[in-house]
Amino acid sequence: MLTWEFSAQDLARTRFARSPLCELTTSVEVLKDPGRRAVHLPWVRRARRELAGVQWELLSQLVRLPTVYVPDFLTPVPADSSPALADQLAELTALDPAAVRRDLDRIGGELPPLVAELYADPAAGTRRLAAEARTYWQAAIAPHWGRIERLAEGEILRRARQLAASGPAGLFADLHPSVGWERDLLRIGHRHLEEHRRLDGARGLVLVPTVFAWPGVFSQLNPPWQPGLVYPPRGVATLWESAAPAPDGLARVLGRARARLLAELDAPASTTELAARTGLSAPTVSHHLSALHDAGLAARHRTGRTVLYLRTAAAELLCGAGGSG
Repeated sequence: MLTWEFSAQDLARTRFARSPLCELTTSVEVLKDPGRRAVHLPWVRRARRELAGVQWELLSQLVRLPTVYVPDFLTPVPADSSPALADQLAELTALDPAAVRRDLDRIGGELPPLVAELYADPAAGTRRLAAEARTYWQAAIAPHWGRIERLAEGEILRRARQLAASGPAGLFADLHPSVGWERDLLRIGHRHLEEHRRLDGARGLVLVPTVFAWPGVFSQLNPPWQPGLVYPPRGVATLWESAAPAPDGLARVLGRARARLLAELDAPASTTELAARTGLSAPTVSHHLSALHDAGLAARHRTGRTVLYLRTAAAELLCGAGGSG
């Protein structure tokens, strides 16, 4: 069990960030042990085909099973809210060799051959690691990144709404079964860790929604990185599905198309994505979403050039009731 003790300043500085490098690293664990992460099996099958002939042995040796510790330089807490993978890889190759060796020392035991080479020559090793990460990303992650990114953006929007409505208790409510908030303490049920730490009041905690973290959570504890919590966003189970079924009871009231769209909006989605999933035309989806929005059943949020739709609290109640009939 890890316990973080918050001050008012820590809460004020708690923020969200997305991390392409963290997604990449956790996806390696999924590929190496898909049996414990069945929700990602459709991605695993595709990724294995796309990775045929791709060199990623150093990445594989750094993410060992069972996963007790992955070097912090592969899961850095982002200083910005949404860094590009290229920026994170540039930071990786610019690391002080002493910092690389410090992380590798935390692995313990005999290092695998390529990791031992990285330890002996961190500058050359991090360049190789960055090159592997780029080719791995293009083959396995890039084709799905838009959808992954929208799921993380939707999670951040949802949590911000909960924070505004209910404060820190709302922010951390149902974040993950192993995470609980009580007064000024955040408890995280890690099996291999028993610590009580105080946040220093100057940096807060960074929450990093990461789809390939499912079903676990991971904490970043070690300086100089900012304290962080990597957790799976809500809706991961829908990520690789083509369409969600419409609750029969709700379909009889709203019509099957609108009920089906509400079922899809368990996770935020754009008009284009909903059209692809449901087989409806984009103008038809847009028409139904406007009606759902006007009825208070769908919230609308703009992120850059994309408009995401998300079920409201009233729609959550309707979907729950509609599926029980």
